[in-house]
Amino acid sequence: MTDKTADASTLSPTDVLAPHDTTGPSIPIWLTSDTNPVSGIDTLDDAAKRWLETTRFTSAAKKQAFLPGEGGTIAGVAFGLGNGAVGDPSGPSELLIGQLAASLPPGLYHLGRETPHAALAAIAWGLGAYKFRRYKTGASDTQPARLKIPERLDYQAIVDQVSSVWKGRDLINTPASDLAPEDLEAAAARLARDHGASLETTVGNDLLAKGFRMIHAVGRASPRAPRLIDLRWQKPGGSATAPTLTLVGKGITFDTGGLDIKPASAMLLMKKDMGGAAAALTLAELIITSGLDVRLRLLIAAAENSIAGDAFRPGDILLSHAGKTVEVGNTDAEGRLVLADALSLADEESPDTVLVFATLTGAARVALGPDLPAVFTNDDAFATALTSEAAAVGDPLWRMPLWPGYERHLDSEVADMNNVYEAPFAGAITAALFLKRFVKNARRFAHFDLYGWRPAARPLGPKGGEPQTARAIFSVISKEFTS
Repeated sequence: MTDKTADASTLSPTDVLAPHDTTGPSIPIWLTSDTNPVSGIDTLDDAAKRWLETTRFTSAAKKQAFLPGEGGTIAGVAFGLGNGAVGDPSGPSELLIGQLAASLPPGLYHLGRETPHAALAAIAWGLGAYKFRRYKTGASDTQPARLKIPERLDYQAIVDQVSSVWKGRDLINTPASDLAPEDLEAAAARLARDHGASLETTVGNDLLAKGFRMIHAVGRASPRAPRLIDLRWQKPGGSATAPTLTLVGKGITFDTGGLDIKPASAMLLMKKDMGGAAAALTLAELIITSGLDVRLRLLIAAAENSIAGDAFRPGDILLSHAGKTVEVGNTDAEGRLVLADALSLADEESPDTVLVFATLTGAARVALGPDLPAVFTNDDAFATALTSEAAAVGDPLWRMPLWPGYERHLDSEVADMNNVYEAPFAGAITAALFLKRFVKNARRFAHFDLYGWRPAARPLGPKGGEPQTARAIFSVISKEFTS
């Protein structure tokens, strides 16, 4: 770890989200829309309405205006929601409120009138307020704007959700100089310690002894030992027959591409190649802090894909934990190798659900872009629920097929399978099919091929790491497992 760690920001979600009973004056935020224009705000006086008319404020999405108060103060903020359904990147327009958290001057604010999506607005505020300041020397020059949460909402649940996402973002944003496989283990250890979970880790050459040869092969060229991180948790007093849910995350803390080395331009963001692990950790914390009655297991296959004399090679044949041999067609397709070992371990217990998270293929980005992770699943009802709920909470995803006709793309003349298909077609589907081969017993399987990064600042957060799909999946399973 570098000396920069001493400069980490102390900003937390409680600094930007305030309980309803917080004392002191607060500034109202008046939400307007096409169906609820300024003229319909009964509690706004005529002078304020005339001011907004004079300054040509409209209810268009993201439009904002300050209402002047006595002595040069701010009496209120008007904010446009457009047609009410133009959230960012999807969902109700209340999600746009995240923009205000990053743009308003310091102070305490509250929503000036009731809105049907107040909880989403509060979460959006928390997400929009995030800043990664770990490597900024000196203190922040301003205090954050704070939103007072309405009394009818569960303040702690909102803070917990925002906090989980912030932690996931911090992991992705941290450069590989300060985030190695052992640091992912430390993040899992903190989660276990804080919530009474158990943790077991298999490190270095012990991976060989336990049959995790593909994780070892990918990470052996790095001086930072690869590892398999295994966390288990169940709600205290939870049912012995509660559903079993296993999360598997790709934790490649930096990816050079191995001997099939990436060009420099493709390596610039490879600190985010552990974005799948960050998403899995984020979802695990959401599940734990909400107290869902599930038997949770979290597996993270962590390694650094480096180049050295003992790096694994194209053409090598690796024996997987499942007992199947894999020919290495490309060392830059290492994520599916480490995940395969973790998946076969997970599958030994025949869990009800296995969810896999990985920044796995450029092909998924070509097809769907950075905002829209791909989901592959064998459960049609789950896919429908995911797509709908994900769009509703502003954490969208899109289903792609586990097309069996492309299984032939994984054929190898010398091993049970190859880790890549040599032609530039259906790369994301072929990768998903590769992973699915190591899940035979689980009832439900879903693989999330995500980007893990926001390319530019948006209302729900600044440019940088994003544990995509975690909020969406939590929204679905929290309803499923409490019904």
